[in-house]
Amino acid sequence: MRVLQATTLAVAATLALSACGGEPEAEEATAATSAGDAEFPRTVEHAMGTTEIPEEPERVVVLDTGELDAALSLGVTPVGAVTTDVSEEFLSYLAEDAEGVEVVGTIQEPDLEAIAALEPDLILSNSVRHEDIYDQLSQIAPTVFAADLGDTWKENFLLDAEALGKEEEAEQLLADYEEQADELGQAIGDPGATTISPLRFVGGPIRAYQPESFIGTVLADIGLDLVELPEGEVATFAELSAEQLTQANGDVVLYSSYGSADESGEAAVVAGPLWPRLPAVENGRAYAVEDDVFYTGIGLKAAMLQLEQLEDLLVG
Repeated sequence: MRVLQATTLAVAATLALSACGGEPEAEEATAATSAGDAEFPRTVEHAMGTTEIPEEPERVVVLDTGELDAALSLGVTPVGAVTTDVSEEFLSYLAEDAEGVEVVGTIQEPDLEAIAALEPDLILSNSVRHEDIYDQLSQIAPTVFAADLGDTWKENFLLDAEALGKEEEAEQLLADYEEQADELGQAIGDPGATTISPLRFVGGPIRAYQPESFIGTVLADIGLDLVELPEGEVATFAELSAEQLTQANGDVVLYSSYGSADESGEAAVVAGPLWPRLPAVENGRAYAVEDDVFYTGIGLKAAMLQLEQLEDLLVG
């Protein structure tokens, strides 16, 4: 009797929903599902040509810090990722979200056997790092490469999103970032009046990052003026010897080390005679920043963290 009553109530409820317009809603839901299914397979154009992705990726492997940042920003936890050559761990600001992701070598030396063992259905990287092994990677799984890195991080983010089927999410996240960058510029007041010297100690020449770099784009989005120096072999940064340090004469210095301060050369330079001569040091505006966030990590999460930390440093 109770079963019959329950069945009768269910039927009545169904009829009531139909009378209240339930059928059009069901049709809309079906149409939405069909539209979602139609998004794959898809063909993605990228630095190495075109790649067909048959289904929405579920087992993604990423081979650079920017791709790991992008995937996690879009709510996708890769099955495998690489680390840098100075740490066996993922970047500090990504470590929590990347918990459980398997390490498949370093950026410089991805482990192809480990990648294949994960049976990925999508591999993301860029031609700057891995052009030489693209053919091998593409034999393992559909592979999408960005053409460049650094100042192209937004375009790379949208490319990764296209491969993952998450374009709308990516566009909204970038819009939110740009709005926050603009708000920070307004909070600073006259950001163009403040010059920044971004310095990174990597062992050997000191890198003074330029507008065509990741941090250069973030500073530009805020409206801050970066101290420009003659370009070296790459447009991303100029190289300074310890004797040329005073060319980094920005109102603010943002400095970090790739690896330990002793091995990178930072400790020796900061203890040297020219460091105190920098205007930023004299005025107490030389700030040690986290390398993972400002220089190694190239992506949306890093950019958002830069905005937060620059607000603390420049606005208070």
